[in-house]
Amino acid sequence: MATTLSASISSTSKTLIFKPLFSPNSIRLSCNRRSISRRTLRTWATLLRDDEKSVVVEDSFPVKKGLADGEVSKVDAGSSGDVSPGALERWAVKIEHSINIALTDSVIKILDTLYHDRHYARFYVLETIARVPYFAFISVLHLYESCGWWRRADYLKVHFAESWNELHHLLIMEELGGNSLWFDRFLAQHIAIFYYFTIVLMYAISPRMAYHFSECVENHAFTTYDKFLLLQGDELKKLPAPEVAVKYYMNDDLYMFDEFQTDREPQTRRPKIENLYDVFVNIRDDEAEHCKTMKACQTHGSLRSPHDSKDDSGCVLPQADCEGIIDCIKKSLKPTTRETSK
Repeated sequence: MATTLSASISSTSKTLIFKPLFSPNSIRLSCNRRSISRRTLRTWATLLRDDEKSVVVEDSFPVKKGLADGEVSKVDAGSSGDVSPGALERWAVKIEHSINIALTDSVIKILDTLYHDRHYARFYVLETIARVPYFAFISVLHLYESCGWWRRADYLKVHFAESWNELHHLLIMEELGGNSLWFDRFLAQHIAIFYYFTIVLMYAISPRMAYHFSECVENHAFTTYDKFLLLQGDELKKLPAPEVAVKYYMNDDLYMFDEFQTDREPQTRRPKIENLYDVFVNIRDDEAEHCKTMKACQTHGSLRSPHDSKDDSGCVLPQADCEGIIDCIKKSLKPTTRETSK
């Protein structure tokens, strides 16, 4: 007797929903160890509208893995078991990332506990904290310039543009009432003070570590806004956009807006603001651009202003350079080219 086979095909929904390539827990660990794996993980932004372009956050480091993989302890071929400088650097990166992840997770736990269902207050605290690293970077770089150790204008320009962008995020949250309670202002401002001096010290010792820490914070901000758009998207579309958001994103002069987006050409991103939903979409996308810039900064000397032309023949300053306070002091003690030529 012939056997009859039946197959059922379930219909698929045409609605695009948020489907990350990995779990929320791994998102917070995405700012992990460069040396553990060569694979690059990507977090795709929520596709909530048919005509909306996807935003991709390319994480610098993949999810945690144990030493069983053997990649961290590998030594360059021909080293006969000796620990090479490359291996030592990989271990240093591993330690830096472990510290950064622990610090980031501790802040996230505090925010999750205090602001579980108070979104605007949480965003106010988050934006107050998120702009602090750029103040710290600029402070240290100005000190290096005063000592004659540093002459790289691109870093100052880009970091100031990043702080300018985060400032307007903060102004938007204030207009939405996120700072209405005294406790929220007190907590955010005091965390910011502690955070500032922590980043100044970290940046002076290891700029790479400080940039990775900032990337982790920006990555968390991106994830937070993305989840908020999923939960409140329909309601946000019914609400008007704050005036400060319209003035910032719809301004005729968007030079500063383009300046912090080092992964794209100027004038290639022009936001549209019609309601509060559009505002949070653009804030989320801004955080994605911050992540990319912080990733680029972790490769020393690779940051370049998107407005700087490669064939610029104008006035070029001598590019004094150093990486961290120890390296700066060492280079300052070495005789300069003029001194050796005399």
